[in-house]
Amino acid sequence: MGTLAAQLVHAAGETGPTVSGTHAIVLSAKNENHLIKIEKQLSRSKIKYHSVREPDSPWNGELMAIGLYPTSDRDTLKPVTKRLKLLTRRKK
Repeated sequence: MGTLAAQLVHAAGETGPTVSGTHAIVLSAKNENHLIKIEKQLSRSKIKYHSVREPDSPWNGELMAIGLYPTSDRDTLKPVTKRLKLLTRRKK
C-alpha cells in the first residue's frame, strides 16, 4: 500500500512543475477529523498546502488528502508531521 501510494505521488509529481531535490512521501492520518486537525496546524504554521475534498457521494465534500508544496524548511514542517506514520496497509 505504501509503495503504491508513493509511486502514485511520484507519477503525479512528474506530470507537473517540479522543484529540484523534491522528495515524495505518503503519510497517513487516522480519519477525516485527524486530517482537519493537520490542516489547521498547517494553516497556523503558514505552510503552503492543498486540501483535496471529494465532492461526490458518498463523501459529499469530505477532506480526503492534503498535499504539501515543496519546501526545504523541514524545521517548520517537523512539528506538524513528526507524529504521522508512513502509509502502510492497515492490519485487519
